[in-house]
Amino acid sequence: MTAPNGPPSPAAGAACPRLSLRRLAPLVVVIVVSVGVIAFGWHRQISFEQVARHHEALSAFIAMHELQAVAAYIALYIVAAALSIPAGFYLTVIGGILFGAVLGGAAALVGATTGAICIFLIARSAVGEYFVRRAGPLAEKLAQGFRADAFSYLLFLRLVPIFPFWVVNLMAALAGARLTTFAAATVLGMTPPTFIFAFFGAGLDSVITAQQAAYSACVAAGRPDCRLQFHLHAAITPELIAALGALGVLALVPVVVKRLRGHGRVTPWKS
Repeated sequence: MTAPNGPPSPAAGAACPRLSLRRLAPLVVVIVVSVGVIAFGWHRQISFEQVARHHEALSAFIAMHELQAVAAYIALYIVAAALSIPAGFYLTVIGGILFGAVLGGAAALVGATTGAICIFLIARSAVGEYFVRRAGPLAEKLAQGFRADAFSYLLFLRLVPIFPFWVVNLMAALAGARLTTFAAATVLGMTPPTFIFAFFGAGLDSVITAQQAAYSACVAAGRPDCRLQFHLHAAITPELIAALGALGVLALVPVVVKRLRGHGRVTPWKS
């Protein structure tokens, strides 16, 4: 019998794949670099304080070299997402501060999606198939269920951040989701929150400008308590959470309908 078209699922076949150094090397490099960045505290440089401190210089550079600045920002976002550095929210808001809601949101979406695809491909190639087979029948069954409705599940998880961004990337890789499905759900699911946070960042630009003189004077005085006045709860409002939650519920509607059709089929009447 001819095998069905399309790539085989991780559960196909009896032989369990072996881990090889060649396949593991990229993932090991990512883990080592990520641990190093967090251990040395380099990720803390991505902060609103740093943006406020160098706001004038950054604005002047962007005014003269906007294309290069956007490219550098996207590259930084790709690296942060690929290394699973927990800085996505800050980078997205900073993009809005530096480039405005539309350009900043678009650049953040490109950087986050590209970085997510990078770590997805690395993890899936290194340990995805091996992990599912080694984890046992239950893991295989869960992975198959995830793949069957991967787009809806991923769309829900992107719209409603129940799990961190990097966890969703690895979850999809270990379950063996298709690249096209992963990329499409990531772009569609991240678009609303990304532009919302970029829009919020664009509003912060005026706040930074208004406080720049006081902030610079504080830094010049060598005071250790210089901070940009920003509160996270100002961005993560109950209304925003409710809106994203509603979008997430809509993303799961196809899954529910499919399950209902599968378990509640009615035999048509015969004349």
